[in-house]
Amino acid sequence: MTTHLSLESRLRLSDGNAIPYFGLGVFQMSDAEAESAVAEAVRAGYRLIDTAAIYGNEAATGRGIARGLADAGIGREELFVTTKLWNYRLNFDASIDACRRSLDKLGLDYVDLYLIHWPGLASFEANWKALEALQDQGLVKSIGVCNFLPHHFEALKRFASRMPVLNQIERHPKLTQDETAAYCREHGIALQAWSPLMQGAILKEPLVFELAKKYGRTPAQIVLRWDLQTDFIAVAKSKTPERIRSNARIFDFELSRDDVAALSAMNAGLRCGPNPETFDMNI
Repeated sequence: MTTHLSLESRLRLSDGNAIPYFGLGVFQMSDAEAESAVAEAVRAGYRLIDTAAIYGNEAATGRGIARGLADAGIGREELFVTTKLWNYRLNFDASIDACRRSLDKLGLDYVDLYLIHWPGLASFEANWKALEALQDQGLVKSIGVCNFLPHHFEALKRFASRMPVLNQIERHPKLTQDETAAYCREHGIALQAWSPLMQGAILKEPLVFELAKKYGRTPAQIVLRWDLQTDFIAVAKSKTPERIRSNARIFDFELSRDDVAALSAMNAGLRCGPNPETFDMNI
């Protein structure tokens, strides 16, 4: 049951830190869009902001964070900020330097969560050891990964001194990733969905539209509520103030068990992003 949750509620991670259940992502936003959206989200009560080095908008995200915190009258410690290491061909030292550059751009002393962005096709051992060092230095509070499949975690076990607290994966009703989700739950790794709305495509599905009418909600709210009820944290992208606020209104209703199952049954293994098995990050 998740009816007791709110936009401020947090999930306790395996390292003792806690992450909000819902947040704003800034993938494919321009600097102006990212700064404006982040500031609006923080004012609207969002406490999770998700960016990445490869997005190219960390500096704008940082400006939006500063504006939002000032407008909301809250301190940095109330916000949970995630960024990601684009680990393609980076050794240990280069990974450390990349994190420091991200912090400089964000204008922050630390990030709450630092993630390896993709497993890639080469070894990620040096990258993970760098994340462990960054955590030991206090530059990042928690460390995790994106787009890891079970065999990637098994490889990580061979050299890691600590395991990721979270795995951020593409996940929506057309791609439920049941095997990876089951593995992560078994090993105490939190799950977070990127592209939960399938870049908007899932909102056009007849079932989603029907459920939106049934519950008197937007299609986006239906899908994001499904994420909550299937134990996924979600980050949703939006540039407009109205939609930023609307997307967050997912904590005051609940889908029936049958409707959750019906949405899950839409799974077709359909990706709108790269496949972690083949993506080599050389972009």
